[in-house]
Amino acid sequence: MQQLLSPGLYCPFPSQINKHVNILEKHAFEWVLRFNLLANESSYERFYKSKFFFLAASAYPNCQLEELKIANDWLSWAFIWDDQCDLSNLGRQPDVLKDFHKRFLEILNGAELTSKDIPLAYALSDLRQRILQRGSQEWFHYFVYRYEGYFDGCVQEAVNRAQEISPDVDSYMLIRRSTLGGYVFLALMELCNYLIIPDSLRNHEVMKELKLMTINILAWCNDIFSVHREMSSGDVHNLVLIIHDQQKVSLEQAIIAASEMHDQEVYRLKEFELSLPSFGEELDVELAQYISGLHSWISANLNWYYHSGRYQTIESLELNQ
Repeated sequence: MQQLLSPGLYCPFPSQINKHVNILEKHAFEWVLRFNLLANESSYERFYKSKFFFLAASAYPNCQLEELKIANDWLSWAFIWDDQCDLSNLGRQPDVLKDFHKRFLEILNGAELTSKDIPLAYALSDLRQRILQRGSQEWFHYFVYRYEGYFDGCVQEAVNRAQEISPDVDSYMLIRRSTLGGYVFLALMELCNYLIIPDSLRNHEVMKELKLMTINILAWCNDIFSVHREMSSGDVHNLVLIIHDQQKVSLEQAIIAASEMHDQEVYRLKEFELSLPSFGEELDVELAQYISGLHSWISANLNWYYHSGRYQTIESLELNQ
């Protein structure tokens, strides 16, 4: 696939890697094989080259092995499903997507599996069981709520494709913050980093703003690196392509504009962190660790694109059904 300009994005946060990364690489492939998630050998090859394990190990650098495996498998599950929503015929069938999502949410909420369920549903049930062994029921409800938001965003994108709607930047970002899955994996960070975040802090405007800026940074970074993939597949859900279309500028200029948006958001995040109020000694410690986790995700996300083969092809991870 022809490569266009990819300006260096600003990231002041250090890159880290979990000490269990080598064990995780082996586990990641074995888990997908165990549930027979992919349809053919070429999809397994693409999965291997995508190196989702590297993203997980970099995003959760201080996580213990079992929690790290859970985080990795959630990432693998989400990326596989993301390809179905973006690159398969499902991406233009919102009602069919809704049915899948309804069943996935039932399983996350404890429904029994049946012979009609696809392998991805069995993998989801496995993840539910493992995560409930390590996280509280209250936290898991919050996690599932975030997953529901991700599913809703995928359906809205499918509606846009089916109706040939090209969103503007603002309406696109409302959907993008959901379809990125970032809120899901920031929630998972609480489990991986053993954080105790009470609702009073989780729902505070400070936390909401920290998460919003981080999600923007992750989303815009992804859109810059995935622009060739979305352009080749005919998808309009990409910040660069929207700028290119609506501002009538070249693709290179649109990439530069998106890069500037990304960098300014990183600067804004850093500045915002300097003016945080105190929530008391214990919560301040939790918040500092949470912010450190945000930094890890931003750095990991950017670094992963230089190691992953995911965006070098428009071929999807074909699902075994």
